Amino acid sequence: MRGLWYNDVMKLTKSIAAAVAFALSASAVPASHGQSVKIRFYSPKTARITKMPDGAAAKEPTHRFATVLAKPLPPAPAFCIAHGEEGAVHSYRLDAADAGALTVDKNVTAGGGVSFRAGGKMLLAENGGAKFYDRDYNGVKSIGSAQGWLLAKSEVLYGLGDNQTRDLNIRGWRGRLMPGNVGDGLAAVVSPRGWAILWDNTSPVHVHSDDSGFSFESEIGDAVDYYFIAGGSIDGCIAEMRMLTGDVPMMPRWVYGFWQSKERYKSQEETIGVVRKYRELGIPLDGIVQDWQYWGNNYLWNAMEFTGETFPDPKRFVEEVHKMNAKMIITIWQSFGPATKQYRELSAKGLLFPFETWPTSGLGHIWPPRLDYPSGVRLYDNYSEEARDIYWNNLKRLFDLGFDGWWMDSTDPDHMYKEGEFEHATSLGCTWREVRSAYPVSATEAVYERMRKTTDRRVFLLTRGAGLGEQRYAASVWSGDTASNWDVLRRQIPGGLNYTMTGNPHFNCDLGGFFAGRYNRGGGVDNENWRELYVRWMQLGTFLPMMRSHGTDIPREVYLYGKKGEPVYDALVQAIEQRYEIMPYIYSLGADITRRRASFMRPLAADFADDEATWNISGEFMVGREILAAPVLRAMYTSEDNRPVGEMEGWNRPAGGAADAPARTSRAASVYLEKREHEVYLPKGADWWLLGDGSLPMRRFEGGASAKLYVNLLSQPVFARAGSIIPLSPKVKYNGEKPWDKLNVLVCPGADGEFSLYEDDFETYAYEKGEFSVIKFKWDDASRTLTICAREGAYPGMLESREFTIGAADRTDNGHVKTVAYSGAEVKVSL
Repeated sequence: MRGLWYNDVMKLTKSIAAAVAFALSASAVPASHGQSVKIRFYSPKTARITKMPDGAAAKEPTHRFATVLAKPLPPAPAFCIAHGEEGAVHSYRLDAADAGALTVDKNVTAGGGVSFRAGGKMLLAENGGAKFYDRDYNGVKSIGSAQGWLLAKSEVLYGLGDNQTRDLNIRGWRGRLMPGNVGDGLAAVVSPRGWAILWDNTSPVHVHSDDSGFSFESEIGDAVDYYFIAGGSIDGCIAEMRMLTGDVPMMPRWVYGFWQSKERYKSQEETIGVVRKYRELGIPLDGIVQDWQYWGNNYLWNAMEFTGETFPDPKRFVEEVHKMNAKMIITIWQSFGPATKQYRELSAKGLLFPFETWPTSGLGHIWPPRLDYPSGVRLYDNYSEEARDIYWNNLKRLFDLGFDGWWMDSTDPDHMYKEGEFEHATSLGCTWREVRSAYPVSATEAVYERMRKTTDRRVFLLTRGAGLGEQRYAASVWSGDTASNWDVLRRQIPGGLNYTMTGNPHFNCDLGGFFAGRYNRGGGVDNENWRELYVRWMQLGTFLPMMRSHGTDIPREVYLYGKKGEPVYDALVQAIEQRYEIMPYIYSLGADITRRRASFMRPLAADFADDEATWNISGEFMVGREILAAPVLRAMYTSEDNRPVGEMEGWNRPAGGAADAPARTSRAASVYLEKREHEVYLPKGADWWLLGDGSLPMRRFEGGASAKLYVNLLSQPVFARAGSIIPLSPKVKYNGEKPWDKLNVLVCPGADGEFSLYEDDFETYAYEKGEFSVIKFKWDDASRTLTICAREGAYPGMLESREFTIGAADRTDNGHVKTVAYSGAEVKVSL
């Protein structure tokens, strides 16, 4: 009974007692020192820890919103009870005989501290018991709760959502977690050592982190309630988070194409004209976004119908876009102007919050806002089922016009100015503060569930606010109204990765940044400082879950940046074309997200945790398991201007230039073709093939070292690990223009490998009924043989026969490329 596990727990208990210097960030006096501790298992890898002050009645949250949908398994009794000099320790495991599974050790007499082991290894320990605090928010009394954990000084942490940090490692970060315009804080952390914590609380949560550990503190929480996950790896932890908070429905294939947008197209003819221009030039495009104010003035804010004079025939508007084989989504908000039908109906039922929100003025054409003409716009209480029905019944006007998806802007929601507003009552019977972080999830749930009942078309929601569990509602979250500069560009990778590691795989950002600011006053489209930045942002977008160009001040349409043969134009078009070339890989990855709880963006440590050099790399990421993207994230030909751009500066459009504007420079086209050094770290444990630099055969690098590349403006540094099998699409102008009956398949030798090509009807939920096919490819490196396995599954309209043209990265001349016919039976190809 007093084996190694017991010695570990006793040592840990002494460490807890010695770590009194680690203080939680709350300032109030604890309401109770004693507490009850409840342990429940949700899988062999995941346990829920609930703590309440002694004497408090056990209860679930008072509101209906649930972050976690999974149900607990039957209680696991203590399989071992030990007594030592520090007190009694009870150990819990779902299966007492499974020594490799998660074990929870509870110190019964030393403050209720809990620790976690798996496979004989200590993973994490609490810093003693929970803390509970008396709170008084503007006269509303409540309880706050907090828990801390001990960490070695060298321990690395990921997660906390997209807080737009410079570093992937969020150790040492302190702040308040809740949804926001730029950045969404989510209370979940992951360690590259294979464990994670999901903190289950929908009020704002404060994070405190220093050299000795970290803590979560909820502004409202009469219980500490969190899930500890022993996933064994980053991927394993994310999979368990999805088990808890909900799986990801498949996106339609058109979501993964290129999307053009800007703030804003001011008429239906302008929007149609953009799509027409892309088609004329043959630049691939899948969708266009109609941004705000199609409803007219701000008193009609979010009317969900075309009341603006420049949109006279909305039915023809949508039809014209569809005739050009493009999709269109349209912006909708969580707030309404006082002249709208929704406002009147919701107001009569008391379902509007009296919060000051954006826009502040009813005169949308004047800047700065005229506050003597207040807009009267109000946020709706989307926690109410009745309010949700009103929202959808009005949104259905746009749905019936044929729009393909929804840009759900300001689901954070926007501009909550006054702290006292957090104590306003909601329809759930609790205050706004208590469910503040649930608002964006509730918003997306309202639309997703009602659209699912209306059509079999896959739902797509592009949204700005994020919350734990939002992935279950087909939501793709973007990083908000970011500034256009190199520093912000660099923040998109750690932002997207840390967001992904809270269970949400679909992240994107405004390619180019939203507020162009000083670049606009320095020449706009013709400003070379801006042009280089925009190219690099678009190249990053090639490998993000959604590739969407958007912003204000400076137009973003690719055809405004020159013509074929000019480096800036060619680089922009090449980034888009490369996106479509890897579309079979991307769509199959989308299926893995749904079927196997995989992720799109992944930190290098997800696959190479044993290589500690990868733990703090913030400028590279894995796209699925095969591709490593290492985009250029610094200016090579122009200067960087990384000063912040505030909202007032961003929206302001003064006439003429500005003293602090970056110089409008002129660059000869040849300058952009000059090679400059770019260093990439390649993880240890694999060899790597450099793709797309024009080298034949492709260049191979050994992992565990930095590779020096020499790149120009057209270069997109991307690698495939040895053993990768990557299907490639023929050139198209949009997804679905050509069937995937003739695919190229690139094999990267150096290790055995496997890849599954997934296909379905690309549009509906028929896959949920088993209507899809999978073709598995297996590479045997020793014999240099690729086996195309017998096709599994079927769906209506499936390609019965096709051709695969196969080449190896080290032998790409015509003599070694082989084309084989495939009709569903196994085929072997020797390379």
